Amino acid sequence: MTDRLVAGKEQVEEREFETTLRPRRLAEFIGQTGVKANLEVLISAARQRQEPVEHILIAGPPGLGKTTLANILANEMEVNIRTTSGPAIEHQGALASILMNLEDRDVFFIDEIHRLARPVEESLYPAMEDFKFDWVSGKGAGATPLRLQLPRFTVIGATTRQGMLSAPLRDRFGAVYALYFYETEDLFQIVTRSARLLNVAIDEAGTSAIARRARGTPRIANRLLRRVRDYAQVRASGYIDEGVALAAMSMLEVDDLGLDSVDRRILRTIVEKYDGGPVGVETVAVSVSEDPETIEDVYEPFLMQLGFLSRTPRGRVATKLAYDHLGLVKATEQPRLL
Repeated sequence: MTDRLVAGKEQVEEREFETTLRPRRLAEFIGQTGVKANLEVLISAARQRQEPVEHILIAGPPGLGKTTLANILANEMEVNIRTTSGPAIEHQGALASILMNLEDRDVFFIDEIHRLARPVEESLYPAMEDFKFDWVSGKGAGATPLRLQLPRFTVIGATTRQGMLSAPLRDRFGAVYALYFYETEDLFQIVTRSARLLNVAIDEAGTSAIARRARGTPRIANRLLRRVRDYAQVRASGYIDEGVALAAMSMLEVDDLGLDSVDRRILRTIVEKYDGGPVGVETVAVSVSEDPETIEDVYEPFLMQLGFLSRTPRGRVATKLAYDHLGLVKATEQPRLL
């Protein structure tokens, strides 16, 4: 469901806003303090040695800043960045074309790197290790193996599923960082900054109301800010206070924890149709008309962060917190009739 309001995945119409609001330097980046500190050291050391930064793998749910950090690193290193995704590199020739057009110390950013085709992934190994690309010219008896010299460059891989990376690929990254959901205080700062850049009139209470419902995700915080801005423009005076923000959220069906109708359908499916679980993710996906991979990548991480859902070897289980949030009582907890 790509148009879902609280989906972490970037939507096509958001790209212009994302470019406008995206920090360009580490000093502007809010949150992820540990990752930010480590990147500062990596960048400073590489600049002093006039070498490319080590290959970096960044893992985490959608919308937490993986692409932003890759662009920041390129800006801090004062080099170019070439951006693509794993599924977009269909064959070895496409990879060779990209690599041969890089310049010294450039950044090669691969989103969804866990989805690289196996032949492409294997061709990337010597490129990352030795800055060389093995290529076979011609076919059959006339085939000639070639080894092309590449410029020194940095691969930054982004993934929502670190466990799906093969061990040989994972081992070729010199630095591996995990991004986690943001604290409300960090999201408050992000909404404040974005409101200033978008010239949105908003007070602290309105900012806090948006930050609390942003599911720990900057991209969602910015998306909610824009939707609340629209509501304020049409239904209020254009100024966002707490009342306006809450009214807008109610219309958007986003509750006080940031859950939307899809989240609640997932929880209700597990609770009401399958007695709280365990139930397989494929079964849940069919019940809510969603893709199993999207359930695992987009919906489940935040529901698990809240403690509403747990994964077991037999499937997904709704916790007591989920029942409480839905206003339901587990069958085993219902009072006995005397």
